[in-house]
Amino acid sequence: MIPLSTRLSGSRCMGCGAEYTTQPFRLVCEACGENLELVFDHAAIAARWRRSGLRHDGRRDLWRYLPLLPVEDGPDNSSLQVGGTPLVNFPRTAAELGLGRLWLKDDCRNPSASLKDRASEVAIRHAVELGADTLVAASTGNAAASLSALCAFQRRRAVIFAPASAPEAKLVQIRQYGASLFKVDGSYDNAFDLATEVVRRTGWYMRNTGVNPVLSEGKKTVALEIAEELDWRPPDHVLVPVGDGCIIGGVYKGFADLLALGWIESMPRITAVQAAGSAAICTALRQDTDIVPVKARTVADSISVDRPRDGLKALRAVRQSGGGALIVSDEEILAAQQELSRRGLFAEPAAAAAWAGLRPALAEGLIKPGERVCVLVTGSGLKDVSAAGRRLPEAPTIEPTLAAFEDQARKSGLLND
Repeated sequence: MIPLSTRLSGSRCMGCGAEYTTQPFRLVCEACGENLELVFDHAAIAARWRRSGLRHDGRRDLWRYLPLLPVEDGPDNSSLQVGGTPLVNFPRTAAELGLGRLWLKDDCRNPSASLKDRASEVAIRHAVELGADTLVAASTGNAAASLSALCAFQRRRAVIFAPASAPEAKLVQIRQYGASLFKVDGSYDNAFDLATEVVRRTGWYMRNTGVNPVLSEGKKTVALEIAEELDWRPPDHVLVPVGDGCIIGGVYKGFADLLALGWIESMPRITAVQAAGSAAICTALRQDTDIVPVKARTVADSISVDRPRDGLKALRAVRQSGGGALIVSDEEILAAQQELSRRGLFAEPAAAAAWAGLRPALAEGLIKPGERVCVLVTGSGLKDVSAAGRRLPEAPTIEPTLAAFEDQARKSGLLND
């Protein structure tokens, strides 16, 4: 075991570059108010941790990467496996598109059915080490459901602020886990600001995406898994759906950590995909400008954000990796959701956005023929079945007779005799 004091050097501001020690724990830069990034001592870690050791590690969850996580130790009880999700190979689709290989990283398989479990798992452990028993999150639904589920398992209190307009399935999931849910009559950004005020008032632990630097560290484990599953030869290109920017920032951080350790030889090109109605980050990338807030409106609620809270990490991820930025319409997202479902994977609209960006990325030359590509699928379609239903025809209702079945089956082309 490598002590945390040996592994973690401190934190650095994403804006002004100010550096801080590990204690006390800070959410944002004291000089300019921008987000912080945790800084690891890769030389110290590399001296005592070898990738070959992972072959003999019996854990299949994200805690197998503990030396690269900002906590002293993992939880004693880990039966709710977070991480270790499948990397699904799609050879026929790869051949159809002229790609060398195509994988989908299916993070729908996490305990609460989204990638956000990675951040919540590490945040809860961090809160425990700080002595906090109540965690607060503002969310469009997935982060809140994630925190609620994992807090229930770890016997911690979760206090949630979510837009009243969030999909009902997500709100039910939060309440079912026993969290204290406050539906906010406003946007995600309104809920975010209220949660921040509550944390200042109570001293509870802040799990808001895009502010707490620990969350990127949890999310980066998806990149560590992708690299390990591909025998440390990462894809040429990774497509990531983007809202606040925390996930794509974490993906970049994970691959950057592996590069610094000498475990991989190259950084994948990372491309951000946003919905047209919530495209502040991709607009900035395509126009080479700073991020300008928008009034978000999209069917992809999980990436519907007015003012991205982790925008600087998202910009860096794309620019430093040589990736791209794609903006897709709601109609393209819903079509992509249906196409994924026809391949056996039911993703929510936000998660399907990355798949919606695949063909445009090829058309724009961001992805070259023969390249190895990974699409990150971040949440289950069961989170918002109403969105999927918009494109589906009504199923016929028939009398319980063979004749009625045959009649309807002929009309639909199922029977041709």
